[in-house]
Amino acid sequence: MVNKREFKKFVDAVGSSVCQEMMTAYHTVEGADRNAISKAIEQVLGAIGAAKSHANIFFDKGVKAFDNPKEYARAKERFFRSLFNKITNDFNQEINSAVKTFNDALPESAKADNKAAVAAQ
Repeated sequence: MVNKREFKKFVDAVGSSVCQEMMTAYHTVEGADRNAISKAIEQVLGAIGAAKSHANIFFDKGVKAFDNPKEYARAKERFFRSLFNKITNDFNQEINSAVKTFNDALPESAKADNKAAVAAQ
């Protein structure tokens, strides 16, 4: 983990990129299920908010709760490492779920066009 500020920037960047692609498809793909795409976008925005909110948690113990400052630093580092691993995993699961919902909302013709465009590269 770099720090909370960088983590929040990462979450914003990933989430906004996913939302941008979904919104582009919402407005340009003929035959797409717009309600499902809207739900996927809402799910991504919820994941962004939850991840950023959960990143504001602080370590609840002070240096005096430990025998020495080195033990405090280790405990604090373990706490934040496990916290941010959990937040990241939850965020990734929500994004993957939203992308699955989004992909199910696209018509088969759009999926075939996307596969052909990728294969041509």
